[in-house]
Amino acid sequence: MSQKSMSMIALIALAIVAIVLFKGIKSFLIGGNIEAKRQSNKLMQLRIFVQFCAIIILMILAWVYGK
Repeated sequence: MSQKSMSMIALIALAIVAIVLFKGIKSFLIGGNIEAKRQSNKLMQLRIFVQFCAIIILMILAWVYGK
């Protein structure tokens, strides 16, 4: 893979993290009943998982291009 395509993968991973983060914050700020709070909590849990995947991707890219 070229460096440009690897950079694009990294940017996509970071964009997904940002999208999930903003959706979770929006859900948290809107508030509401218990179900809305559960949804906000699930979105934040999803953000943690997506963020973990993005960090793994970035570490792999750093390793590949660090050689």
